Amino acid sequence: MGCIARLGCLVMLVLLGIGAWLTRDRWMGHFRHSAAPVAEAPIHWQPLTLAGARRAQAALDTLSHVKGPVFQNVAAGDASAYVMKALLDKLPDEADSAEAAVVGNELYVRANVRIRDLDGGGVLGPLASMLGARERMLVVGTFHVVHPGLTEFQVRQIKFGTLSVPGPVIPKLLGRIAQRARLDSVRADALPIATPRYLVDIRVADGHLTLYKGMP
Repeated sequence: MGCIARLGCLVMLVLLGIGAWLTRDRWMGHFRHSAAPVAEAPIHWQPLTLAGARRAQAALDTLSHVKGPVFQNVAAGDASAYVMKALLDKLPDEADSAEAAVVGNELYVRANVRIRDLDGGGVLGPLASMLGARERMLVVGTFHVVHPGLTEFQVRQIKFGTLSVPGPVIPKLLGRIAQRARLDSVRADALPIATPRYLVDIRVADGHLTLYKGMP
């Protein structure tokens, strides 16, 4: 019996070994060292200031020179300050803590806003009842030159705190932000921005915006 028992154990071990080898792809992964998680790059927020708007304007003016550079890099905060000033003819108050950052190939702009200033006509719908008197508003989008003299900032996302604004509401909300007549050549989910006619492209990447002029 001892010999038979030992033989039976040996056969069992052999069968287990074969089974383990055949299913090795299923269980070996549990013993491999998993790669360390890749840390997300920090977001570098920049304030929107009048000085920044002037720097962006100076960069655009440089492109106007016939023998000047064909492109200029502009910081996110400076470009956003220029856009805000162009849209509203002013910059947000310091208390609004307006900031901007480039994340991937998109521009992020955030600020503290009064909800009653944006909810005229009940554009926010049921979402307004879930918001306080003031909320941190985040706008995410990118730029497209529509034609010489006109650029649009197309908005992909708007959030108040952790609450996202539904897509169909975004055009209505943008109308409240800009409070100016819509242009047929600009998308419904975009803000129109008057830009110099020599500006032909704006690219968002590597932490800044790059402005390109057309060649004569």
